[in-house]
Amino acid sequence: MSIADMRRQYTMGRLTEEALTEHPVDLFKQWLGEAIDAKIPDPTAMTVATVDASGQPSQRIVLLKDYDHDGFVFYTNLGSRKAKELAVNPKISLHFPWFFMERQVRICGVAEKLSVAQNAKYFLSRPKDSQLAAWASQQSQPISSRELLMTQFKQMKDKFANKDIPLPDFWGGFKVKPAQIEFWQGGEHRLHDRFEYRFNEQSGWSTQRLMP
Repeated sequence: MSIADMRRQYTMGRLTEEALTEHPVDLFKQWLGEAIDAKIPDPTAMTVATVDASGQPSQRIVLLKDYDHDGFVFYTNLGSRKAKELAVNPKISLHFPWFFMERQVRICGVAEKLSVAQNAKYFLSRPKDSQLAAWASQQSQPISSRELLMTQFKQMKDKFANKDIPLPDFWGGFKVKPAQIEFWQGGEHRLHDRFEYRFNEQSGWSTQRLMP
């Protein structure tokens, strides 16, 4: 079968005006909870899109680690491609692909660095091997082989054996302050339900239905 002929109906649900919440993060919390309860793979996985100085966008998958009405949090090596791009242009887009539930959430906003205290609190809560991996890997930099990467990991393991692992100064988090959040629910005949929240400093959040 040609991929051009691959198609199916989306019939798992509807999103109506009555289901919308005053604040979009409250609806996000509901949808995330339902994704977790449904045991879909990696419900906190999200695409993070950034743009470099030349205007070239790039994307990667990271895990959401916290959220509230002020924004969405993820962590990374501050020397990574995404962190360097955010240093030049803090505008960012997030995307949650909950396709097993025929749902998507798209978020646009600005990324702000977290404080050292916030970074340390989360870093010290991670499993020890994850802490060591942060020290061992210069994220996004070329490396000749996996064997060399594993050697660096073992060196860090030996260095911090029987010691507390400190927060690397090259590792930290970002909070994405949203200005726009769209909720997408698949619909029959490609007549999907799409609602967009937009934030205005004077009037707060407003909503509108978008055509599919």
